[in-house]
Parts: sequence; C-alpha cells; structure tokens
Amino acid sequence: MSDWRDVSLGDVIELKRGYDLPSAERRPGSTPIISSSGESGLHSEAKVAGPGVVTGRYGTIGQVFLVESDFWPLNTALYVRDFKGNDVHFVYYLLKTINWSQYNDKSGVPGINRNHVHEARVKVPDIGKQRVIAHILGSLDDKIKRNRIINETLEAMARALFKDWFVDFGPVRAKMEGRQPSGLALEIAALFPEAMGEDGVPAGWRLSCIGDEVLVTGGATPSTKETVYWTDGDHHWATPKDLSSLPSPVLLTTQRKITDSGLAKISSGLLPAGTVLLSSRAPIGYLAIAEVPTAINQGFIAMKCNQTLPNLFALFWCKERMNLILGNANGSTFQEISKTNFRPLPVVVPSKHVLDAFVAATDPLYRCLVANLRENLSLEKLRDLLLPKLLSGEIRVKDAEQVIGDAV
Repeated sequence: MSDWRDVSLGDVIELKRGYDLPSAERRPGSTPIISSSGESGLHSEAKVAGPGVVTGRYGTIGQVFLVESDFWPLNTALYVRDFKGNDVHFVYYLLKTINWSQYNDKSGVPGINRNHVHEARVKVPDIGKQRVIAHILGSLDDKIKRNRIINETLEAMARALFKDWFVDFGPVRAKMEGRQPSGLALEIAALFPEAMGEDGVPAGWRLSCIGDEVLVTGGATPSTKETVYWTDGDHHWATPKDLSSLPSPVLLTTQRKITDSGLAKISSGLLPAGTVLLSSRAPIGYLAIAEVPTAINQGFIAMKCNQTLPNLFALFWCKERMNLILGNANGSTFQEISKTNFRPLPVVVPSKHVLDAFVAATDPLYRCLVANLRENLSLEKLRDLLLPKLLSGEIRVKDAEQVIGDAV
C-alpha cells in the first residue's frame, strides 16, 4: 500500500447539487433523470455529460448510481462535477464504501451536506491501479447485468407463450382457420381444440373461478413486541417490500425471519416452495413465486398451486389479468383486493394435456431464470466482500483477480 494516498474525498472529487426539474417542464426524450433513489424518468435535455456518478442528497441517502450516458441529476441528488483526473468507475465503487448515514445532518427527512462529505477520509491508488480495481469489480457487475438481461428474455418468452395459448387462443384460432399453429410441433398442435364453445372458451376447456383451481390463503404479523417470535428466527417471513425490488418474479430470501413460536401465530403457516405470492395492498400487484418455504404477512394473497393450475400459469394469469384484479379492489384508506373478491375471478382452465405441454415448455425457462438469480446472489456477495477490501488496499489486485477468475 506504499503507493496509496490517504486523502480527503474532496481531494479526489467535487460533488455538486443537482438541478430542479418540475414535472410540468419535463419533455419526452431519452435522457435519464436521476434522483436520490435512481432513475426516475426520461427528459429531452441533459445537464451533465456521462459517464457520471450520482448519490442521494435528500430523502434517500446511501445509494450510489453509475450513469453511462448523459443525464439530468435532480436537486435531491449530488453528482460528481469534477473527477480530478480519477477513474470514473473507480470513483463509483469508492463512493459505495462510504457510510453516508454518518453525514446525515437533518432531524426529519434524511439529508447530507456535500461539504461535510468532502471531509471523508479515503485511500486512493494511482490511476493505473484504479482502472484495474474498477475492471475487477466491473466484471462481476457485468456478469450480474448479463444474467438479468437473459432473465428478462426468459420471462418474456414464457409470458408470450402463456398469452398466445391462454389469452389470445392463438393455436385454436389458427386451427379454426385451417392453418397449422405457428411454431408448434405437430404433436403439440394436436392437443389444441379446433373450435370455440358458445361461452367463448375453446371447446373442451372450461370457465372456472381462480379460487376453485388454486388454494387461496393469506397471512399475518405476530406481535413485533414479542421477541420470542423474531429473535434468531429461521423461517422466512415475507412482506410486500420483499417483492418490491425483485429483478425477476422469484423470491429467494426475505428481509426478516420468524421463529417456531411466531410461525404458530400465523394460521396459514409455512407456505411451500412454489407458492405464488400477490401483494394485495399498498400496492396491489407485486408478484413472485416463492422458491423457499415462506410465511407471509397480511399484505398478500397466496396461491398454493397443488390442484389444477401450475404455478407458472397462475403467475402469468395474474400478470395478464391485473386490470381485473385491480378493478375488484376496494378500500377507504388504501385499495386492497380481498380473498373474498379474488376467489371468484374468472379463469379459463385448459385441458390437462395442454397444461402439461405448457409446463414442459416453460419450466426449463423458469429453472434457468432461477439458476441465474442464485448465481447473481453469489456474485453480489463476492463483489460486496471484495469491494471494501480492494478499495482499502487490504487485498492485493492479483489475489482478487484469482478469486473472481472462475466466477465470470
């Protein structure tokens, strides 16, 4: 570490407050608007040339954002106006190591003063080593990003198949017109009816209620004042917040865990892996398949798919019928879809052979998606472990390169 400098952050960069941009003055465009919590829309004009680095100044603090394009930082954010010859990507990772909460100088809404942050002590190597460190950490982030893009494609493929088969009835309509259903093997196409029934449902399929085809249940919150329900808990316990920022509709872990005593206070108990979770209020519409046994709070409608409909069908049915779900919500304080209102919602139930074909086509996509998510969790843990060690000089660059060699 003999070539690392111990300096103040203000010696490395200059932070500056962002700019006002009232909603009435926003015009359609492709320039990202960056607030204290990340991208918050697009605008026709840029204030800062990219790449740049932004962090929260007011409201939300502690998050750091790398913006590769030109952008408009809002006045709730601080952006790096001058990198003073330092590597942009290294600065991004450097700012992620700062404990921003210690610079909060507001008594109500969190807020920081850039002059106070400029006084933070940091260790900085020469520009060559900065670039190598940024490359090492960036290779992990690039792999995480690639996996997310792949997952978006996998989810879109599965949802498109669901919509074609069970919303638009594409294969059925093709056969009614004397055409071979596009993209289907002959043996799969043969499973679909050749006519529609009088009820507007493909012949041989039936119209039912979602509550008759999956087991609908809810959850509860044991008293948070009783430590016996929460301390050293080992059962996953989900709230809608756990679903709010998922990159894909899959729940692998929860923020809180509950004990056996706490679990006993929830009538629905521990829901099995494979359960579809739909947030039922504040807001309605977060969706995920739980990949781990999970208990839930009262903010969910949970669907155990151990009867007629598989969980991927239930997941995409919810996505496609979200307007119907929202239309059956009510409430004076906030909108909520109750189990009573949810269960009667109509669902078209295909034949078992078609459902089996749907599972055979989409389950491999879903399994690949889940594997990518698990890999990303491992990559994120590795990145977060290496980040402070690399940027403090605690671990050598060559050792870090060896650690991540197999990961990417």
